[in-house]
Amino acid sequence: MHALKYYLAVLFICFEAFSAHADEAISVKLGYASLTATGSVSATASGIPGTTLSDTTLGLDRSNNVTAEVALQLGDGRLTASYLPLKFSGASTLAAPINFNGQNFTGTVTSQLKADIFDVGYTYYLVNMDDLPSRLQLGLEASVKYIRADTMLSGVGATQTASANVPIPAIGARGRVAMADFIGLSGRIGYIGYAGNRLLDIDTQIEFSPIPTLGIYGGYRYLDTKVDSSGVFVDMQFAGPYAGAFFRF
Repeated sequence: MHALKYYLAVLFICFEAFSAHADEAISVKLGYASLTATGSVSATASGIPGTTLSDTTLGLDRSNNVTAEVALQLGDGRLTASYLPLKFSGASTLAAPINFNGQNFTGTVTSQLKADIFDVGYTYYLVNMDDLPSRLQLGLEASVKYIRADTMLSGVGATQTASANVPIPAIGARGRVAMADFIGLSGRIGYIGYAGNRLLDIDTQIEFSPIPTLGIYGGYRYLDTKVDSSGVFVDMQFAGPYAGAFFRF
């Protein structure tokens, strides 16, 4: 939590430094994402190692949820804040007994994996040709992703829930190629690994804006996430398409 407060403070200082003399353009995006989950989870309690459970063992389905992003362009800088909720559910019959969060399970179980991903980032464009008919932007990005993860397993007469909250800072790059405001292709990549945690975030997106202030977008998101905190271990890859609408002013 202290790391999250630190990075939010840094981003706020960047905002104050640039906002006094920058051309401001605000965009708001609301979308819908459909992602799959592959990988494994486990939960340890009272010193009893939890069984590593794969997505196929749990029978996890797709996550279909609304997403949101707000961005503020500050001259050569860009501030973004986004929210990606994930919720995967499943049901399966276990081939062998397992242990989850100190509880033994056999037979048929139901499961749920939830993760709320809050993302705040700042990009500085080293190349920022955004006032020409053909536009090109390329810059470095620093961000912090706050992941709130909950895993639940339920069987006959027993239910166990394990949670972890992890702030993960990341560094990477962001780029955009566009024909004025009509149509544009953007992409970003960020990565960090520390203290048993890892995050790789790849996002590509195309925007279509028939009028300057309104438009639609679609893209593909890939997240390779490893969280090892508070007895909860999640090593999962989330991937899938998304689409939505935006307005800017």
